[in-house]
Amino acid sequence: MNTDDLGQRVADDVADGGGLDGLRRLSGVIAALEERRTGLVEELRRGKAATWEEIGRACGMTRQGATRRWAGRLQARSFGVAADSYQHGRPGYPQALIGSAVPREARKVLDLGAGTGKLTRLLVEAGLDVVAVEPDEGMRARLAAAVPKAAVRAGSAEHIPLPDGSVDTVVVAQAWHWFDQAAAVPEIARVLAPGGTLALVWNVRDESQPWAAELGALMHRSTRQQIDTAPLLPAPFGTPERLEIRWEHPTTPAGIIDMVASRSYVIALPEAERARLLADVEQLLATHPDLAGRERIAMPYVTRCTRVRLG
Repeated sequence: MNTDDLGQRVADDVADGGGLDGLRRLSGVIAALEERRTGLVEELRRGKAATWEEIGRACGMTRQGATRRWAGRLQARSFGVAADSYQHGRPGYPQALIGSAVPREARKVLDLGAGTGKLTRLLVEAGLDVVAVEPDEGMRARLAAAVPKAAVRAGSAEHIPLPDGSVDTVVVAQAWHWFDQAAAVPEIARVLAPGGTLALVWNVRDESQPWAAELGALMHRSTRQQIDTAPLLPAPFGTPERLEIRWEHPTTPAGIIDMVASRSYVIALPEAERARLLADVEQLLATHPDLAGRERIAMPYVTRCTRVRLG
């Protein structure tokens, strides 16, 4: 039996009887198969066992089609291998963000793409009922340990493990640019209650200080990640509201090195180039006149929030 015949037979068996029940069963199996296919692609790429050309052929698509479909998702999943650096080096969020991102009347909040719980902790401490969804197992383990009062679940923006209309607010911190937005927008709308809120949040380094600008130049000398931190969202979401909060994150030289090491584009560098970059960052921290000899450093940030309402 060839693969086309096998696929048709499985599809017919799953959708047996047809109708809405058959459609639901078939959709569930398709989602599970797609997640497994992504896992296989990840295994092949991480082990350098196949090229994008070979993966494309195996999936019935071109090399360009395969890289467009999976390269970004695999880069997003790379955070798990640097979860310790992420936890130690990434900043949290200013307290003022909660009142801006989450409406006063909201009670149940979904932290989607929650990572190691940097924002989850603030949401729980604000007295909210928080579900935190994170696809990476390593990040999820640290999240559960760091914020035990949150309900931590495996899942993704494209497949949220919650019932329809079950949360008042969805908050996405540092993760929206990794989502397949064509799939994520209707899925987020599905789990939001009528009139619910979606808040997209990014911490952006404020490079107005000379040493921060030099650090940014070092980090981006090989590649620059362009992120739209003021995105427009399609229907069924309404007109966006924008907010900026300027603040400083107290850290250490080791914390800044961990912050750099946790960036996805740094994780993806060849080992020798990555080691050279981290050594150069360490040199900057030790010799720049604004930083030399300091055990504590105030890292300047701008937190940007885009808030939209459903409908």
